[in-house]
Amino acid sequence: MDFELVLRAAGIGIIITVVCQMMSKAGRDEQSTLVSLVGMVVIFILLAERLGELISTLREVFML
Repeated sequence: MDFELVLRAAGIGIIITVVCQMMSKAGRDEQSTLVSLVGMVVIFILLAERLGELISTLREVFML
């Protein structure tokens, strides 16, 4: 796994956490929950690309 991917996921997580905390303090709990879900989806999309590469590599290694 590339270290760049880890840094991207961590950066997105930090940004989402700050935004959620600000929205919660402002009394917008519903929007805060929505922002956290969107952040999770974005990170899953980033990881899905690498997961596809991992599955392809495993198929090549085990000749499936």
